[in-house]
Amino acid sequence: MDAVDDLPVRDSVVAGHRASAADVIVPPRLRPGDRVRFISPASPPNRAYIEQMVELLTSWGLRPEIGDHAFDQVGYLAGTDEQRLADLNGAFREPGVRAIFATRGGKGAYRISHRIDFESVRRDPKPLIGFSDVTIMHMALWKFCRLGGVHGYAGAEAASQVLMTTDPIVIHQDPYEISAATTVDGTATGFLMGGNLGTMRTSLGYEMPRLDGAIWLIEDLMGTGLGEIDRELTQLLKSGVLDGVRGVAVGQFTGFEPTLDDETLGGWTVIDVLNDRLGQLSVPVLGGLPIGHGTRPWTVPLGTTATIDTYAGTLTVEPGVM
Repeated sequence: MDAVDDLPVRDSVVAGHRASAADVIVPPRLRPGDRVRFISPASPPNRAYIEQMVELLTSWGLRPEIGDHAFDQVGYLAGTDEQRLADLNGAFREPGVRAIFATRGGKGAYRISHRIDFESVRRDPKPLIGFSDVTIMHMALWKFCRLGGVHGYAGAEAASQVLMTTDPIVIHQDPYEISAATTVDGTATGFLMGGNLGTMRTSLGYEMPRLDGAIWLIEDLMGTGLGEIDRELTQLLKSGVLDGVRGVAVGQFTGFEPTLDDETLGGWTVIDVLNDRLGQLSVPVLGGLPIGHGTRPWTVPLGTTATIDTYAGTLTVEPGVM
């Protein structure tokens, strides 16, 4: 088991103040011939699926590798904490590896996120691509290194564009997404940061950075129900990390299809909870974005400048690589 004593000393300069252009670490874009590595910082993946992702990255001209412990399993974890951490930090420390792909989320990234080799990350920045439970690693990398990372996975929409070009991406609101009804009119610009809502709540107290000046990205999937979404949003609001947020980009809330069958919900749906809680921020909100755990989600760079425009129904994100 990891000891709490393993927590690194907080960097008051990096961790305590609002992000500025001078702080942000921008890794180089991937080029044909680059080595990239799959690692499993959370739960074990399906081997056949990873083989498909290897073929996909090979078709981009990249040279994919698989970490030593990527297919290990200890309960619901992809190996022990030490094994998963060794693969993660080994990839960050290896100069020839130019990007790191998390094989999946699940459970367990929160057990090792405080032990990332942040010095190696600062010395040789490279993008970490992942979402869901991997969100906690994106929070830690932003807070302690100002490295944004990439929310998504290799097979998601625009993944090659995000990683191999310096073109901005434009994601359009999908009116058929449940969260489309959370939209509050307006435009806002800031650095994009966020990911899975439940994982961000888990990161409070250590990894979760302040989001002053941010466009806050949120998405989630059905867990214990509406009350859990309420708890997650309320805890984040009460913590103060959301003070100064400029806008909210709401992705997919998978499995929360509206239902009025449960009398204990009092007629509420996830839309009512989101509107009630996000309304406390008094900022523009763009819902219905195809980002998250739903079908055909988009890949999106974190830590870079983004603009939400509810009138156009777009999230525009500047490149996260150079």
